[in-house]
Amino acid sequence: MKKIALLALLFATYLVPCVSNAQEVTYVEDPSQGYLFNSMKDNWFIQADGGVGMMMSLFDKHEHFGHRLGAKADLFVGKWFSPLLGLRAGLDYEQIKGATATGNYSALGYRSWPRQLDGGKYVPQHFNNFGLVGDVLFNVSNWLCGYKPNRFYNCIWYVGMAVNWVYAREGARPVSDGKWSYGANDDTDHCRNYSMQTGLLNSFAITKRLDFNLDLRFDLMQEHIDGAGMWKKTWNEYPGVLLGLTYKLGKTDWNAPVTAVCPEWKYTDAEGDELTANLNNANRKIADLENQLRKCLEKKPEETGEAPLATVYFPINRTEVLGVQRNVVDAVAEVMKNENRNYLLTGWADNYTGNDQINVRLRKGRVATVKDELVNRGVAEGRLETQINNGELTNYGPQAASLDRAVTIVRK
Repeated sequence: MKKIALLALLFATYLVPCVSNAQEVTYVEDPSQGYLFNSMKDNWFIQADGGVGMMMSLFDKHEHFGHRLGAKADLFVGKWFSPLLGLRAGLDYEQIKGATATGNYSALGYRSWPRQLDGGKYVPQHFNNFGLVGDVLFNVSNWLCGYKPNRFYNCIWYVGMAVNWVYAREGARPVSDGKWSYGANDDTDHCRNYSMQTGLLNSFAITKRLDFNLDLRFDLMQEHIDGAGMWKKTWNEYPGVLLGLTYKLGKTDWNAPVTAVCPEWKYTDAEGDELTANLNNANRKIADLENQLRKCLEKKPEETGEAPLATVYFPINRTEVLGVQRNVVDAVAEVMKNENRNYLLTGWADNYTGNDQINVRLRKGRVATVKDELVNRGVAEGRLETQINNGELTNYGPQAASLDRAVTIVRK
């Protein structure tokens, strides 16, 4: 073991000076390992959009194109949890314009006879939707091209749901010029419906914190549609185009894990010659050490004297002779009674458990117990000498600590 340690020290002696001449190691972010999560307070944003949409329900084709365009607007608060995934939630407003069969849902706000469409078969209709909306955002640009904090354009796909409250008059029917017949109570209808939406949010960076947005949205809306003298619900397409702004709060970018970059080692011819000489010298010393190690391994162990007559083992923290160890004491006593010799009993304890005070007590207790057991079996007390040893009996480490809890018996 000492030879191996000397060999390692030799390598360090010759190689460390050479390494110290190299350039300093630098540390850079490594995006290939992914990106770290930011704190909860970072990567928030506020988004406001406005634009137009067109409902495509059952009778809307009978209305003129320009009269079918309705205003759309929304206000979101959101957060990005990684360069790819984010969430947003907020309020939206949708103005739904179209046509309906005469006598069914009429246009909200018309207090005079409405415009006639297709010879009086249809009349305009108008709803106002106010709702709560939530979306899951996925940054397609970062997914396909990798995250770049200074990218000018980002394509963001989103999908979400909304719950809307529809404000319109229910069951309006013209009865004469300038007069309308509403429902029984003539109240504004607060109908609730649901919608699903998806779209592409095209984001263009104006500054580090401000983006311009072009939102191409497609809604699938649950809407009250009148048909053939009866009320029914159906799902209707509602595409739209919105323009808006996004303002970013807190930390806006993402950091990758930091890794060490070892620079290329460059040296002069003189440094190379010195390195070669050092290596040759190291090789000679290594060969000499290997030769010395081989001789040590081939050398026969020195005689260390007579082996112990016996060893009595004890459980941890015990001083009594237990189990099969009593048979060992019986056999040793018989041998001692037949020999005209004196004996040295040494008490041991492992140094891996307990403390010094406990281990000294265990050593003394164990050697005293073995001596008493031998005397009780007929061995003369004057032939038995006792001592304790504070070292290790085997020195094989903590895994062999049970071999150090013993009393050894040696002939003198």
